[in-house]
Amino acid sequence: MAPTPLSTHSAVTLNVNGEKHTLTVDHRATLLDALRERLDLTGTKKGCDQGQCGACTVLLDDRRAVACLQLAVAAEGREIVTVEGLAEGEQLHPVQQAFLDLDGYQCGYCTPGQICSAVAVIEEHAAGWPSAVTDDVRPEAGPPPLTAEEIRERMSGNLCRCGAYVSIVQAVERAAGIRAQAARTAEGAQTAKGRGAAA
Repeated sequence: MAPTPLSTHSAVTLNVNGEKHTLTVDHRATLLDALRERLDLTGTKKGCDQGQCGACTVLLDDRRAVACLQLAVAAEGREIVTVEGLAEGEQLHPVQQAFLDLDGYQCGYCTPGQICSAVAVIEEHAAGWPSAVTDDVRPEAGPPPLTAEEIRERMSGNLCRCGAYVSIVQAVERAAGIRAQAARTAEGAQTAKGRGAAA
């Protein structure tokens, strides 16, 4: 008696941009293809399909990942955020707004991946993660200054065929400044609240 062939498909539930989607996918299907072809989230772009250009970058549990190298079945149970999930209603994410204001795009094909990567880069930097060009990598040194050199190194996995790199670096720098200002404001409000409670 011939053995029963193993199924090549599985039902998975993907949590994308805060919404759960249950799909039956081929075990070999990439997250990129599931997002684009099954969920119609075409902001995530298919570029090289080899993990080298960064056009398909999404956030997986707040970490950047190239969706073309991530199997859809392996993304089950993880928080997936695409470029479509960054804005709050009509309010663009600060990185999106900075790219718009500073022309951090030309043809726009790589822009969704650039933006998702930049969101993660800013958080990684704020958490004190060093890069290959960071001078002092000791944890007690804290985050290094987010110079243009730091931004270029941290964003180096995202290619722009149009060459809009100068504007991309400026956009990341501006968005990082907005995030730092918001963090200082929140910290000041928390300190004031603590003083009021102690009085």
